[in-house]
Amino acid sequence: MTDRLAALMAHFPVRARVFNAGPLCGVNTVGDDGEHGQLHLLRAGVLDLVHGREQIRISRPSLLLYPRPMAHRFITDAERGADMVCAHLSFEGGGGSPVVAGLPAFVCVPLEELDGAEPLLSIMFDEAFGARCGRMAIVERLFEVVMVQVLRHLLHGGEIRVGMLSGLAHPRLRHALVAMHEAPAKEWPLEELARIAGMSRSVFAATFRDTVGVTPGQYLQSWRISLAQQALRRGRPLKIVASQVGYGSEAALSRAFKAQTGHSPREWRKVGAAPPAVAAAGISR
Repeated sequence: MTDRLAALMAHFPVRARVFNAGPLCGVNTVGDDGEHGQLHLLRAGVLDLVHGREQIRISRPSLLLYPRPMAHRFITDAERGADMVCAHLSFEGGGGSPVVAGLPAFVCVPLEELDGAEPLLSIMFDEAFGARCGRMAIVERLFEVVMVQVLRHLLHGGEIRVGMLSGLAHPRLRHALVAMHEAPAKEWPLEELARIAGMSRSVFAATFRDTVGVTPGQYLQSWRISLAQQALRRGRPLKIVASQVGYGSEAALSRAFKAQTGHSPREWRKVGAAPPAVAAAGISR
């Protein structure tokens, strides 16, 4: 069976940094630092979660995901509190990551609904609330695994209606998307993508646009430019990047890059490749 997440997570992995492991009592706020998302695991307790004008009561063990920066507040009993493990998330590519772009602003999943996650979560909570050396290093790696499980849950549940993850959840489109993800430098005529998906050319084109939100050609260009940005961040020469992502010359990549981002690769490397350093916001009372 095609692994829908393999190439995606290989190119755009996530890193976690724990900033809370223990009870939260009273009112606690996580600020918006403009850079990081957050993943919270509620092990026990009841809390009211507030972001924007929305307030949600959470009364059973749950996972709370903010893939993009968004200030939010936890309100818990001042004495009993709630047992939580919280981490900042850094996605490769930042806000331009296809993973981030494909996710809703907020995801809440009861832990019991994360298929196969119980043994992993048991180890994570045991380490997070323990006192053994190296525990945070273990917990942070496990947070990264949990993030993959969240993506798997969303794909299997069909909860995302439009975008790349919606396409990866589609029983036929996913084969074409994975093919583009795994071989971005290859020419992908519409007919070949339709054949891979097991659909007629016209049905494939219409279904892809309705499900993913863009045409196959637009999606391929977006994927290629995301990979090019990643390579440029790592200091790779433009000429090599162009051939790696499917453009025959620096000029061809530059035209596509500017069409996608509004900047040439060199302009983007100066103003966009290295966002200003911002300290990750923790919990404040």
